Amino acid sequence: MTRLEIESLIEEKYGVTGEKPWMKYPSFSVFRHEGNKKWFAVIMTLDRGKFGVDGEGEVDVVNLKCDTDIAYFVRQERGVYPAYHMNKEHWISVILDENTDRELTEKLLDMSVNLTAKALKKRGEKPTKLAE
Repeated sequence: MTRLEIESLIEEKYGVTGEKPWMKYPSFSVFRHEGNKKWFAVIMTLDRGKFGVDGEGEVDVVNLKCDTDIAYFVRQERGVYPAYHMNKEHWISVILDENTDRELTEKLLDMSVNLTAKALKKRGEKPTKLAE
């Protein structure tokens, strides 16, 4: 799954387009719920060395919130790491390239959307289109 594919999936499935909050990092996109403004995905272009990935140059990654009960097991999957620059207990980073497991990434995206929408449900606000 590539960066373009996950950005298109987020827009089609959840009706959210990425925001570019940092002028210094124009390749970073934040995806958040409309109601509570909580992030559910952050897509970045980073140096491969930050993840110990073979090769030189940069790689696209997506940070997603993950259920702490399964985060350890998910990080055992190929291309899944403790989150870059976020709470490593609650967030993971998924490398976006030709080796990315599309089905797993879509499930992790759904989980992130649902985990970050909980506060909306409690307050009765309208969430982003949630995963079924």
